[in-house]
Amino acid sequence: MSLSFALPPLPELQSGLPTLCGWESELEALVRQDQPVFLSQTNLKLEDIQAGFACALHMHQPTIPAGWQGSLIGHLQYMYEHAQEGDNHNAEPFAGCYARMGDFIPQLVQSGCNPRIMLDYSGNLLWSFQQMQRHDILDRLKQITCDPTYQPYVEWLGTLWSHAVVPSTPIADLKLQMQAWQHHFAAIFGFEALKRVRGFSPPEMHLPNHPDTLYAYLKALKECGYRWLLVQEHTVENLDGSGLSESQKYLPNRLIARNSQGETISIIALIKTQGSDTKLVAQMQPYFEARSRNRVQLGDRCIPSLVSQIADGENGGVMMNEFPRDLFRVYHEIRDRGETHQGTVAINGTEYLELLAASGITDDEFPTCQAVQQHKIWQQVDPSQPTPATVAAAIEQLQQTDPHFHIDGASWTNHLSWVAGYENVLEPMAQLSGAFHRKYDRLVQQDPLVTRRSDYQQALLYNLLLQTSCFRYWGQGQWTDFARTIFEQGQAALQAQT
Repeated sequence: MSLSFALPPLPELQSGLPTLCGWESELEALVRQDQPVFLSQTNLKLEDIQAGFACALHMHQPTIPAGWQGSLIGHLQYMYEHAQEGDNHNAEPFAGCYARMGDFIPQLVQSGCNPRIMLDYSGNLLWSFQQMQRHDILDRLKQITCDPTYQPYVEWLGTLWSHAVVPSTPIADLKLQMQAWQHHFAAIFGFEALKRVRGFSPPEMHLPNHPDTLYAYLKALKECGYRWLLVQEHTVENLDGSGLSESQKYLPNRLIARNSQGETISIIALIKTQGSDTKLVAQMQPYFEARSRNRVQLGDRCIPSLVSQIADGENGGVMMNEFPRDLFRVYHEIRDRGETHQGTVAINGTEYLELLAASGITDDEFPTCQAVQQHKIWQQVDPSQPTPATVAAAIEQLQQTDPHFHIDGASWTNHLSWVAGYENVLEPMAQLSGAFHRKYDRLVQQDPLVTRRSDYQQALLYNLLLQTSCFRYWGQGQWTDFARTIFEQGQAALQAQT
């Protein structure tokens, strides 16, 4: 009997808060099972495929203290309640975008198409649906996630629960963010659905390049059962510092992290190619790019190329209006060409990797890469004998002598920083995280069931919420004020709890 059937369903909400914790050991045992999850259901054969295209939709709205008397609400709810502000009149179109794959996938399948989509929803947004009682959205997502008729076409990607950017998130909280999303997802969609979540979509496509942060990140991912990570092309480099080759971008890569203690760890990376994200996905550019690709040489074998792309699923007129038009147009074109299962096909990330593994290809055969700019560190430090002191010294020297070097990590864009100028958010983040861990780490070590207590749940919620990237994306003003309020509410919660 599967472990998941031995577990009682998780409560979707506890005292009005999302289920973010309490079943850590049970979920870890569930997600670290190694059996393939799409292989037995796929209707694709590796030998029939020339190239694949894998599209993901990213959905997020932050949680803000803008409800009655400063209560926490989702920004989608705020948009509805303040329709006269800015673009808030788009609240209902946005809500429609969050739900519509629940309509599009059944329509495409029933019309003889063979669609695929990967979905990445932040925990904040899922909680907002619950708070607003938007069962219409959740029910449509549940259908394509859990109904065996449609589930093989849809892959969910895990993420950090509150859309925190990895390089500036306290290292001690990375795994808590991942586990919180897994708890919340399992509470809504069930254990069997969570067991199929093998890929990870990082908020803002942000990849850390500090050796210790990247190592801790990959370690947390693997401990949470993730098999692969989506990365932006320009956030990685070959081990010698060169950029990825043309063919390498369309292969799985093995992302390697080495920390200052000399420990190494790796995970499979699927490469998101550069470009205008929403425009590319909305107009189904990955399909057209894949049509121009041939199979790629991997050792002594040729395997299908994979074009990977992710975009906001709701943001801007291009996603609201052009995506539905071009999605159906392209899938109908594929169907009418008689190529739903051969040639250039839609395929999801885990499905692609499981087909490769079933053909006998191992992870060790994939090309290797590392986080961008790390080669500069390892040119100064012997990678076989690093120490925290030598790595720190190399980083300090590079920061002083190389104007192009930084350890902020890299993301989907190079013109925004989630660190520079945001000390008024980052310092409270570090304070609240430190207070949380000082209070609870020893207690949890003594009794893991402490994570089921309501005081722990509430303190964890505030700690994770303060790390939301939006409080550092929109500049100083209202959004940094939101962060200050959440910090104060979190402090009050910690101090009130005994």
